[in-house]
Amino acid sequence: MPLNAKSRKRSTKIAITLASGLLPVVLGFGILYMQAERALQQSAQQTAEEAIRQFELMLDNTAQAARELLPLAGQSCLDVNLALREQVTRRPFVRSTNLVWDDTIYCSSLFGDYHEKISSGDYSGGRLLLMKGNPVTPDTALLVYRLSDGKRGAMSTLDGYHLSNVLRLIGRQTILVLQVGPNWLTADGRFHDGALPDFPVAQSMLTSSRYEFSVAAGFPEGETWRYMSSQYPPLFSLLIFFGVVSGLIGHVLQKRSSSPTHEMKRALDAAEFVPYFQAVVHGDSKQISGIEVLMRWNHPKEGLVPPDLFIPFAEYSGLIVPMTRSLMQQTATLLGPLSTSFKEPFHIGINITASHCQNLELVEDCREFLTAFAPGSIHLVLELTERELIEPTAITHQLFEQLHGLGVKIAIDDFGTGHSSLGYLRQFNVDFLKIDQSFVAMIGIDTLSSHILDSIIELATKLNLAMVAEGVETQAQSDYLTALHVNFQQGYLFGRPMPGAEFISALSDH
Repeated sequence: MPLNAKSRKRSTKIAITLASGLLPVVLGFGILYMQAERALQQSAQQTAEEAIRQFELMLDNTAQAARELLPLAGQSCLDVNLALREQVTRRPFVRSTNLVWDDTIYCSSLFGDYHEKISSGDYSGGRLLLMKGNPVTPDTALLVYRLSDGKRGAMSTLDGYHLSNVLRLIGRQTILVLQVGPNWLTADGRFHDGALPDFPVAQSMLTSSRYEFSVAAGFPEGETWRYMSSQYPPLFSLLIFFGVVSGLIGHVLQKRSSSPTHEMKRALDAAEFVPYFQAVVHGDSKQISGIEVLMRWNHPKEGLVPPDLFIPFAEYSGLIVPMTRSLMQQTATLLGPLSTSFKEPFHIGINITASHCQNLELVEDCREFLTAFAPGSIHLVLELTERELIEPTAITHQLFEQLHGLGVKIAIDDFGTGHSSLGYLRQFNVDFLKIDQSFVAMIGIDTLSSHILDSIIELATKLNLAMVAEGVETQAQSDYLTALHVNFQQGYLFGRPMPGAEFISALSDH
């Protein structure tokens, strides 16, 4: 009996010891689990809010195109087709535009004269419709914005690739879905219809207050445990400090941003925006006369990101100025040491936007850029893009005057497509016109575009402006431009954009 009593006493001590040891682990595990669920819920909520904001920005652009086209509804398609195409060119996310009369599409920027009946009841709130595709891209979703006034109507479509790209960039760790009416789109670009699936963890559903669409965010099964194992240190002996540690981690995670702007700021600090060079050749000799410097995003996970996916966001967020400054510095570092070997001034074209023209900082950036090269060895050409209108203010005129004083030349990029091209010719002292590739592509194909191209060349000649033709891809296009005495040519016929070091190597071989 004494032996048995002693054994029971020992067993009790072991049980109490184990319970005392397991209790903080179990309690801590429970607290960690609840904290993880709360952090995921907040992350899903923030992700959904950011997605709503980005989609509203894109739809603002799309809706503006429809508003500008609505007064044209009812006019002959032949008379207004150029205006439809102009909206597609000017709006960074718009894929196509259409005019409607009496619920029938009769004019399209893609097909010209067209006839297709539509049902207003298919549109969420009478304005938005998420479609699986159209005859041109049947497997690529698109979002249609419809605006009507009586029998008149205008429609603009937003490419589903841009929508899925936003879903993918914002919801990297999240299941993120865009829903319009009964249809919905996932980050892989796939179109679905019917009821949304339930997200097992931290489901959050938000509806836009301005447009008829919703965003759903959440996580897959088991995400809470994965989150805990990846975010919290597995040091259960320190669970007594769990309250402090979990509070700190939760606080940090709640402040974590997943917006494209935050990602681009990170990329700028990490020097992920790099210059690519595309050759510009003389119109007559076809010898390389210079380059256009193009920005590319060398993302560590996504690889090379095309500029049309991040440049609009960079302009909206105001990051385009420091990004361009970094691009100029990298270009100067790469080409500066070679400048003494240039036999004639080397043409270096760099894009600028309205954001660069709000103060005189660009003058110092250009001065610093030019000092990296041998005197007289280059012509720096700033190409004015027209996604944002450059206002002719006193600061703007002073800026261009000082730039010309440095020897910097000014070009209008994509001339003939922007709404302000002719205004720029009148208001600013321009040196170059860059003929948009859409006109070059129509050489020998579309008579109207060829007439416009001839008129642009004639205008440049009368104004004594140098010309650069973009998008030259065939020998026939090159010969046509040469016959019209276009000074410079640029396009895949002469070389694709390539990394700086690779271009320098090719230039040396050439």
